[in-house]
Amino acid sequence: MSDFLKTSSYDFFLPQNQIATTPAIPADSAKLLVYDRKNDKIIHTVFKNIMDFLPEELTIFLNDTKVIKARIFGQKISGAKIELLLNKPLFMDRFLVMIRGKVKVDTKLIFDESLTAVVLELNEDGSRVVEFFKDDKKLDFNSLVEILNKIGHIPLPPYMNREDTKDDETNYQTLFAKNYGAVAAPTASLHFTSELLEKLEKKYGLNYLTLHVGAGTFKPVDVEDILSHPMHSEYFEINKNCKDKIDNAKNILAVGTTVTRTLEFYARKNMICGECDLFLNPSNKPIIVNHLLTNFHLPKSTLIMLVASFIGLEKTLEIYDIAIKNNYRFYSYGDAMLII
Repeated sequence: MSDFLKTSSYDFFLPQNQIATTPAIPADSAKLLVYDRKNDKIIHTVFKNIMDFLPEELTIFLNDTKVIKARIFGQKISGAKIELLLNKPLFMDRFLVMIRGKVKVDTKLIFDESLTAVVLELNEDGSRVVEFFKDDKKLDFNSLVEILNKIGHIPLPPYMNREDTKDDETNYQTLFAKNYGAVAAPTASLHFTSELLEKLEKKYGLNYLTLHVGAGTFKPVDVEDILSHPMHSEYFEINKNCKDKIDNAKNILAVGTTVTRTLEFYARKNMICGECDLFLNPSNKPIIVNHLLTNFHLPKSTLIMLVASFIGLEKTLEIYDIAIKNNYRFYSYGDAMLII
C-alpha cells in the first residue's frame, strides 16, 4: 500500500495524446466519470447527463472568478525581450508577477499601450514584485486590467504547449465569469452550457463565490513529505447570501477544487474574505463538502491530493488508471469526474 503522505505516491503516467489542448465542443459533450462512493461503483457517461446522478436535495456552489489576459510581452530599455505573467495584486497597487528574462531591482520594462513596469523586489521563489505605470501614472488593479485586455494573452497552462488563440478568450472562461482576478480558469465549470446551467438553477438554485485562481495552482509538490509543501494562497470572497446558503446546507456539491478549498477554509476559519491557503489531502479531509465535480489533474499536484482527500489515495489512483485506459482527456480542457 502506498503512503498517502509521500509525493511520489501521487505519480502516474499519462500518454501525451490524452492531454487536452482544446475543449470539447459543445462543452457538455465532454466525458464524465461518476464515482458512486456508497456502492463503490464507477459509471462512464457524458457531462450533459450530470443531473441524472445528482441527489434530489443539494446545494451547489460555483466560482465566478474571471481570467485576466495576464501574459504580456515587452522589453527592457536595453531592447532585451521579456515576458511577464501577472499573478495577483498586492497592497498599495503593487503586483506579484513572474518574469521570463533577467531583471534586477529598479529594472524598467516597456510594453505596448504606453504600459511600463518597475521591478521592486526579487523573491526567492522566482516571483517578482512590480508597480505598473501608464504615462508615468501609477496604475491600480482595475486600470491595469483594462490595458491587459488590449495587449495581453490568455495565460494557458504550460502543458498545453501552444500559444493562445482568439477562441481561448471564450473557451478558457466560464459562462458566469464575473470578477477579474484569476490567471487560471476554474476548469470544472468549463463543461457547462447555458441550457444546463438553466436546468440546474431551476432545480437546485446556483450559488456563487469568488476565489481568484493563481499561478500556484500548477506548482508541483517538490518535497517528498506532502505536509512540508508550502501551500500557495489565493484571494477569496463569500457574499452574505452565499454565506447563508453554506450555513444552512445539508448536502453540498462543490464545482471544482477552488470552490472546495474556499468552502472548507470558511468552515475552519469562519472568514468570508482573505487569503485561502488550505491544503486538503488524505490527512486533512473535507468537513462540509459532500460531493465534488472536478477535472483530472497533474501527477504529484495538490489538486490530485485534494481528490484523494475525498476518496483516498488508492481509489484515486485506481480511477485515474481507469480513466487513462478509457481515453479520458486530462487537465484544464479535459473531461470531468463527479464524486457522489
